[in-house]
Amino acid sequence: MPANGNSPLKLQFGLINHEGRYLTAETFGFKVNASAPSLKKKQIWTLEQDSQDTQVVYLRSHLGRYLASDKDGKVTCEADGHNSDCRFLIVAQSDGRWALQSEQHLRFFGGSRDYLSCFAQVITDAELWAARLALHPQANLLSVARKRYAHLSTEDGEIAVNVNIPWGVAALLTLVYHDGKYCLKTCDSRFLSNDGKLLTQCGKATAYTLELKCGKLAFKDCEGKYLSPMGPTGTLRSGRCSKPGKDELFDLEESNPQVVLMTANRRYVSIRQGVSLAANQEDETDMETFQMEIDKETRKCTFRTSQGNYWALVAHGGIQSTATEVSANTMFSVEWLGHKVALKANNGKYICTKKNGQLLAVSDSIGKSPFSSSFLFYLSISLMYLLPQTLPWTSLVFLLMCCHVFLGEDEQLILKLINRPMLILRGENGFICHHRNSNTLDASRSVYDIFTLLFSNGAYHIKSVDGRFWYVDSAGLVCSDGEAPEDFSLELLEHGRLAIRGKNGKYLRGDKGGTLKGDGLSLSSSALWEY
Repeated sequence: MPANGNSPLKLQFGLINHEGRYLTAETFGFKVNASAPSLKKKQIWTLEQDSQDTQVVYLRSHLGRYLASDKDGKVTCEADGHNSDCRFLIVAQSDGRWALQSEQHLRFFGGSRDYLSCFAQVITDAELWAARLALHPQANLLSVARKRYAHLSTEDGEIAVNVNIPWGVAALLTLVYHDGKYCLKTCDSRFLSNDGKLLTQCGKATAYTLELKCGKLAFKDCEGKYLSPMGPTGTLRSGRCSKPGKDELFDLEESNPQVVLMTANRRYVSIRQGVSLAANQEDETDMETFQMEIDKETRKCTFRTSQGNYWALVAHGGIQSTATEVSANTMFSVEWLGHKVALKANNGKYICTKKNGQLLAVSDSIGKSPFSSSFLFYLSISLMYLLPQTLPWTSLVFLLMCCHVFLGEDEQLILKLINRPMLILRGENGFICHHRNSNTLDASRSVYDIFTLLFSNGAYHIKSVDGRFWYVDSAGLVCSDGEAPEDFSLELLEHGRLAIRGKNGKYLRGDKGGTLKGDGLSLSSSALWEY
């Protein structure tokens, strides 16, 4: 496993036949057809490799059942395990399409609409399937041979494959699907050309066909060559090989959220001073950036440093970046407080900030740091002696109230998500995309639009493709044509999923008709978004 600690994403595809229709697993009767015009839940297939023979794959539907073919070519999708009739071989074609061959019966799978079979002895157009990735299109890219991650090198104007851990926004790559091929888009909205250059527009030289080999991905360019890392810095470009070897293979890994945290003293939490965490820095570097890894079961999270260590609760409530493995003391509960957050450690105490910036988990509740009361007392005495005697008592009371508000924020932090400047959101029914004929947004599309995420003092502004902003109108509809930005709050609640609140305090959700609305009163599956 690479240093990032992540496993490769399970490869999920939509399979498109010669008529442009998707292979579909129906909910009832375990029937399959090729009738759907777009890629949604029923059209998603997970490829699983055989543990003994890596050339053999199994196709699992969204219902958890496997595609199978009997000796007469009859195709079903009701097998609940890996049996011999479920074993298929992928025969890749020069144009990137696949022929699926039954390993048991040596026949090819194809057809159209309700007339599917696996009985053809030769490959014709009817037996060819184009594979479209059904994963969230933003990921980290790992070279199998070098065991290093790709990232944007702004100094050299290239994508380099030479880092042990995919860190910061530069390691985020977006796979843009267009006409059956994929472009690799960097965080600054440029596209990788096959000569290694980064271009502002996509075209023939930036389009790649995806191929699958031994469960890994290869990117074939318009000249039939494959992307691979070249030279000492691992410059990503097309090489000379017309067949993919180990150097041309890649894994896609989930891009975990990476954040910076600011405390009430307006300083960033950092490990620059050593292993103990302290809020004492004015700028954002790798030392102030932490990866949030949310546990799927408990929904607690760990905070990982750029060196690969975890925050850990130590003696007397101290927080240090010394842990090399996940344990109870590296897990923190996150409480979302509008534009701020509070973190509770394994001792049941909230993390708060001392006067010197040191972080300690010693507060029993939010806004009641043990350092606040004594500091407030001494501050009150000092103000009485230092301020001019002519200052009205009402002004003094106001100053003390301001101090109390500040001190009440000792347990509250501003959390900024840094590695999603380009935001792509997918809900339970599909992606968020501009509506074709209005200023509203669809939440059930098979294609996606890329939005810009802008941070503003704990809140976020979401900018549309045309440069205008999201807002929630009086009817609860989320609109995309705002002249001025409107505040939204992001809550990273589950592994790989977030929720969005409007300024009205309600959640953004996809309704039954597929429209994005900002009227969710409680958190539900329709208000959770892959990002």
